[in-house]
Amino acid sequence: MRRGNQTSVTEFVILGFPSLEKFSILLFVVFLTIYLFTLVGNTLIFLLVRTDRRLHKPMFLLLNNLSLLEICYTSVIVPKMLSGFLPTSKNISFTGCMVQLYTFSALGAAECYLLTVMAYDRYLAICKPLHYATLMSSTSCLKLAAGSWIGGFISPVLPVVLISRLPFCGPNVINYFYCDAQPLLKLSCMDTFTTEASISILASTLIVSSFVLTVVSYIYIISTILRMSSATGRQKAFSTCGSHLTVVIVFYGTIVCMYVQPTGGYSLDVNKVLSLSYTVFTPMLNPIIYSLRNKDIKDALRRVIRRSNVCPRKRSDCHMKSGWKRAKVKVISVH
Repeated sequence: MRRGNQTSVTEFVILGFPSLEKFSILLFVVFLTIYLFTLVGNTLIFLLVRTDRRLHKPMFLLLNNLSLLEICYTSVIVPKMLSGFLPTSKNISFTGCMVQLYTFSALGAAECYLLTVMAYDRYLAICKPLHYATLMSSTSCLKLAAGSWIGGFISPVLPVVLISRLPFCGPNVINYFYCDAQPLLKLSCMDTFTTEASISILASTLIVSSFVLTVVSYIYIISTILRMSSATGRQKAFSTCGSHLTVVIVFYGTIVCMYVQPTGGYSLDVNKVLSLSYTVFTPMLNPIIYSLRNKDIKDALRRVIRRSNVCPRKRSDCHMKSGWKRAKVKVISVH
């Protein structure tokens, strides 16, 4: 027994995709490839921004946080999902399930906040360019990014506590590919209307408020761009916010359908497809969107490639020459 007499369930079984069981190996390879591409792409952007001083600007510092979020976001879900395609145990402990639910929800909430901050950054850059350096300094940028992370990890505390206190008497099979609120609520052996309503209100408030603030920012951005007299200026302004706008549309387009609804509004199969969109495919697309559309990122990548090609076959000679130069400097300094 766990938690006194409230529940007899000590672990859950994550069912995954039972209707696609005959394609398990193929799906494992496909999602493993997507996961590795996501990790490599977002890690590359993260390292580029960290190492290239020309990218030490608020927009790219926020992008750095987004890449780190995506790495954590997918790593909470995908490894367990991949194990479900193999002939291994699909069990997860009650505590492990609650930890996964909380961590994933926290990172999702943090991404909502961070996308809103990125929209605010673009609003200041385009609508208030003369005050941008003052309003969006490096310190302000770091504070906003930190606030997104902190707010994200505070937001799901109450929903997860409410779910963890529900009695689960069996069955313990989660018809999903990770521990999410909706399939867990279906397993509780008591009326969950109050819990469902509370979670729906909290999720809707977070998602809708972030989405509305982002939309309002872009209304001001687009109206400012359209008033520009120079076609070159308009094109440049659109290019600076095009990548972020694309990510916003993809992210909110699926997550709004997923969570801004009464629990049980869609079938679990439909929710699985929607969940795959923002848990697996969107994090994979972000590096592509930002690297292909952003000139600064592409230039930084070219600089890294050029540096790596310097003395590719005579690297030891390069080190010897640099060492010889340092030795000459020391001799000169002694004299």
